[in-house]
Amino acid sequence: MEQKQNISIRIAGTPPIPMRINRDDEEVIRIAERNVNDLFKAWSLKFRDKGSEEILAMVAFRFAELYFNQQTAVSGIDNILTQIENELDNQLQKLDDTTTP
Repeated sequence: MEQKQNISIRIAGTPPIPMRINRDDEEVIRIAERNVNDLFKAWSLKFRDKGSEEILAMVAFRFAELYFNQQTAVSGIDNILTQIENELDNQLQKLDDTTTP
């Protein structure tokens, strides 16, 4: 049974966001928080003419883009693995057909 814990994250200087999470998920959540804040900080310096809300929207879009690119890659790998599995099944069936009297 996973233990729950309460944490707070802070994104781009906004008020703390309370969360109740599985204890095992904390590291991933903290890494995500840090990555979002790092990109927000870098882009705040790079795009000084844009407001915090617009930069935060850009950051959200960037992470969404990365997520969907990863989903596409995983889907492609799943298709390749399915093709390999089917080919192995065919080869095993052929082998079985030649050894069965």
